[in-house]
Amino acid sequence: MSAALAIRLLGVGKRYRIYDRPEDRLKQMLWRGKRTYFREFEAVKPLDLSVYKGQTVGIVGCNGSGKSTLLQMVCGTLSPSEGSVEVHGRVSALLELGAGFNPEFSGKENIYLNAAILGLSEQETHDRYDDIVAFSGLDVGHLAQPVSTYSSGMYVRLAFAVAIAVEPDILVVDEALAVGDEAFQRKCFARIHDLQERGATILFVSHAAQTVVELCSHAVLMDHGEKICEGEPKDIITGYHRLIFAPQQMRAAIREDLKSGKLSAANSTAMGDVDGSDEALQSESRIEYEAHGGRISDVRICELDGTETQLLKTGGRYRFRYRMSYSDEAVEP
Repeated sequence: MSAALAIRLLGVGKRYRIYDRPEDRLKQMLWRGKRTYFREFEAVKPLDLSVYKGQTVGIVGCNGSGKSTLLQMVCGTLSPSEGSVEVHGRVSALLELGAGFNPEFSGKENIYLNAAILGLSEQETHDRYDDIVAFSGLDVGHLAQPVSTYSSGMYVRLAFAVAIAVEPDILVVDEALAVGDEAFQRKCFARIHDLQERGATILFVSHAAQTVVELCSHAVLMDHGEKICEGEPKDIITGYHRLIFAPQQMRAAIREDLKSGKLSAANSTAMGDVDGSDEALQSESRIEYEAHGGRISDVRICELDGTETQLLKTGGRYRFRYRMSYSDEAVEP
């Protein structure tokens, strides 16, 4: 199977030294390790990961779980503190917004700059220039302007257009596609499908659960810098949702169940013993429509006995309750 490997991580971890005061950094240099003036922060705890050629692997997890750091180590823009990284094939990466771009260069100049960073010669870039511009959708006027004047969506359009023009063996995307509008996202996903059919390996981070399920053949869940589990995308997304939406007192138990491989019924026994309502879970979204004689409010999900709940179990039965108020007389149809 080693011949089919595109990416292999063995014991890869990343630690940072955190200094409370600027002078502590100087003291650490002068004492040459005899005394410690820093504390270590493990951004990524040692982990193993194998990605095979032709796979599309999605990495999910909350903000701060180490996903972006892991991708940077795969791309070689960040060195691991321990372990080894093996990458087989040409890599094209779309990491932080604007990475590989000079903000003072024009869009056209940055196409040549970014393509050179990704391994294309000037002639190869020249041959693909029209395709890059066509995919980005930027006009000649915008391409003549410094990219510092671009919106975040324009940045992503240009960066993704260059990244896929390289025709990579491995495409690495760190959530940049979330910035683009819906039409451009559709175009990007269509091109990703083309890469998949060509046999390219794709590694990407996304908070869009449905995208991970639809695009990926494999998924990885990370939490607090640790690889919790990996497997089928649907199972991993289910575990991810159980972890982030569970009441605080249940999260540690669910995390351990996920690590031990209990994906299909993570902590289901404990769920029956805990109140399904968590006051910390409050919806921040609010959509109102123009009233036409009536209004629905106070929408909630309840157990069959009327107890309000925010925790739904597979196969369970619930009541959907809401209040109706009328400003006009209600007439039966």
